[in-house]
Parts: sequence; C-alpha cells; structure tokens
Amino acid sequence: MNLLRVLLAVLVPPLGVFLTAGVSTALIINILLTLLGWLPGSIHAVWVLSKYAERAGEQERTY
Repeated sequence: MNLLRVLLAVLVPPLGVFLTAGVSTALIINILLTLLGWLPGSIHAVWVLSKYAERAGEQERTY
C-alpha cells in the first residue's frame, strides 16, 4: 500500500477510497459510513485499500 493513500484513507476516507477504487460501490459505502462518523469511514477505507493491494498481489503471482 502506498503511504500517501493510507494517510488519505485515515484523514479523508472517501478520497483514499476514490484514489484506490475509483467511482464504485465501495466509494458510496464509504461516503455513507463517513457521514455516520469519521471512525467507521476510516476503518472501511483502510480495509478497502488492503483488499485492493491483496488482489493486486494475487494477480501478479498468477502471471
């Protein structure tokens, strides 16, 4: 994971998710969670970043 994306995911959760996943359902869910509170949005954003990094690692190993 990129350090800048992790910092953005913690400080401004929707921005971190947008830079990682683009406009997707993950972004919409993150916006809703962030409206409910900063902490749920941050947790979800870090989770999305870790899942995308995990999937990228799996794709690299299959080729």
